[in-house]
Amino acid sequence: MQASNKPLSCKLTTPEIQERKKTVIAALKSQIREKRELENGYSYQFEGSDSTLDMLTSFIKTERLCCDFFDFTIHVNNEGFTWLDITGPEGTKDFIISELEL
Repeated sequence: MQASNKPLSCKLTTPEIQERKKTVIAALKSQIREKRELENGYSYQFEGSDSTLDMLTSFIKTERLCCDFFDFTIHVNNEGFTWLDITGPEGTKDFIISELEL
């Protein structure tokens, strides 16, 4: 993995961040079935429905604009689950815990 020089900070204002935590991130958080720690981030399991997939892609579309150091991977399998990996450079795991509270 190549090192990134991007600062680990969100581009949203404090009120925007707080609103996002209360709405989008809270909805995401309420649907997490399992969380796994990865070397450079976390993996989250969700049900495998189309509505969940839509929610995850919507989350990614907005999150990548405010936190452009994240890398996102969605895994869809035939077991009825969808996994979202959020990874990035050193410090990403701490950022996910402290800022996204996931």
